Amino acid sequence: MTLAGLPGAFAALLLLSNLVPGTLLAEGANAESHPRSAKPAANAGRFLWHGEQEQGGWIRGLVPEGTVSASLGEQKLALAVDGRFFAAFDRDAPAELELVARLKDGRTIRQSLAIAPRAWKLERINAPLRPGKSSEAFLKRRKPELEQIWAARAKDSQVDGWKQEFVWPVKGRISGRFGSQRIYQGKPGSYHTGLDIAPGAGTPFVSPADGVVVLAAKVPFSLEGHLIIIDHGQGLNSAFLHCATINVQLGQKVKQGQRLGTVGMSGRATGPHLHWSLKWRDARLDPLLFTGPMG
Repeated sequence: MTLAGLPGAFAALLLLSNLVPGTLLAEGANAESHPRSAKPAANAGRFLWHGEQEQGGWIRGLVPEGTVSASLGEQKLALAVDGRFFAAFDRDAPAELELVARLKDGRTIRQSLAIAPRAWKLERINAPLRPGKSSEAFLKRRKPELEQIWAARAKDSQVDGWKQEFVWPVKGRISGRFGSQRIYQGKPGSYHTGLDIAPGAGTPFVSPADGVVVLAAKVPFSLEGHLIIIDHGQGLNSAFLHCATINVQLGQKVKQGQRLGTVGMSGRATGPHLHWSLKWRDARLDPLLFTGPMG
């Protein structure tokens, strides 16, 4: 039987990407309510989800039937027409967040999400934290760059890359991990907001999922150098820093695996590498939790 011949709720459940036995489901879900089961009303009165339920991680899910709006903590969720959604957890997310659905019959459904903590790589430095001093000329240049980045990350291109299983943009030595941080005599410095991959200068890299180019800095930014930001939809976006060349245009739709540019060391970089960062709304995410091991 095709999806068109199935009851609507069951068809929507089958469309949840690649749910497998052992996938994280809503609290209280059992084998009969698993999206691969034959129970079409599996999400009646509850959320279903799967993913990486830890700091820097993500979930893809399905809202309860009849939902008109939903949120994760204080963050409103964007809902696809079939009730599917994407949500994610910041590097410093709390141990628990709440999914809330407001139904058309006036009811509210709440479900708790436990967020596993991560053991981040911390380097303790026996020296004081010295805040960097920026010149007036640098700040004047930096302000419009930041405004472009914020505006690009705020765009909603109505694309479906968030539904896909992400692929590596490039493979090579991992030279910097997401979340790592230096502690200066007890005072934390900024943590590393992305994943650094060093495959060699000039190596092409590709889009990890479908999306739209919302920023292509062909005039290099002061810190990021040649920068590309791809909107994957539902508030999820990828940024690629320090590019040597850019092979896409602003507003261009790209497919998973499509070439975006080449690896370089433009901007503030000590060697050629690709810095890949992922954000959902204001949450910083770990790219390794989207791709799995490089293999």
